[in-house]
Amino acid sequence: MLNNTLSAAGKIRCGVVGTGYLGRHHARIYHALETVDLIGIVELDDAQAELVCNEYGCKRYASAGALAADCDAVSVVVPTDRHCEVAVPLLEQGVHLLIEKPLCQSLAQAERILAAAHQSGAIVQVGHIEHYNPVMAHLEQAVREPRFITADRLAPFNPRGTEVGVVLDLMIHDLGVILQLVKSPVIRVEAVGVNVLSHSEDIANARIVFANGCVANLNTSRVSMKKLREIRVFQPNNYLSLDFMNQKGHLLRKSAEGLSKEAIPIEQDEPLKLELNSFVEVVRNYGQPKVGAELGRSALELAIRITELIASGDSQAVATISQGDAAGT
Repeated sequence: MLNNTLSAAGKIRCGVVGTGYLGRHHARIYHALETVDLIGIVELDDAQAELVCNEYGCKRYASAGALAADCDAVSVVVPTDRHCEVAVPLLEQGVHLLIEKPLCQSLAQAERILAAAHQSGAIVQVGHIEHYNPVMAHLEQAVREPRFITADRLAPFNPRGTEVGVVLDLMIHDLGVILQLVKSPVIRVEAVGVNVLSHSEDIANARIVFANGCVANLNTSRVSMKKLREIRVFQPNNYLSLDFMNQKGHLLRKSAEGLSKEAIPIEQDEPLKLELNSFVEVVRNYGQPKVGAELGRSALELAIRITELIASGDSQAVATISQGDAAGT
């Protein structure tokens, strides 16, 4: 049964489970949105819970279930290995969820989440934040016939997120973006990676071939001295180079005089704010999220296949994916 009774002021009642580095920003933005009542949080750390509750005027709940009973929608911002155990009972209560990326740790867990959402009718949005970046809005308009894509995502080491490898931690952002842009089944994957500072891969490279002939090459590292989040999309007669982090880019276009370079006008904004505002409006209108559970599952499946190739230790290993297995639709 859906828990869809709005507050007296007609606002969406929201909560956050897990208010560490990222979850605290969920609480901040819910508190700031005029269409939202931030009801409360669930947080294991006493000091962090007190800080967030004092700053945003909300209540600390003893359990996710108790919080969900008072909410229309909840952000699940716990470590990836706890997504499924937290999300499924909340969906069974009929609460709409924004689950931070990746959707979960395994395809079996993804099926449990999708089944629970289907049975209750609750909405699941997955926190692939780059889909709400203004850069992505431009890409969705400009990309019509992608032939080759390169994506580079580098970050300094941070113990947060190392319960999974860099593919599920960081590369999955670009996998979701590329699946959405190419909109064609994946037919072949090659991947290599190495462990540096954690028990799983910290640097990874993947080469993905799509049924329509497009090829994508992804480089990801979480042991870099600098931050970088860039994508280049090559199409007939032009290519786009865009920076997700600084929200800027340019287009190189073939003309009679040669190549012309044009700056791309992008209206900058905070992607997480745009993502959460979109989630709230989807809940209000009982609509379809831009990044629903199915796209989240497709990105997860591709990320798991890449992780398995890396774990095999065979740099020549190849995963061949059947038509329609990861179509990105």
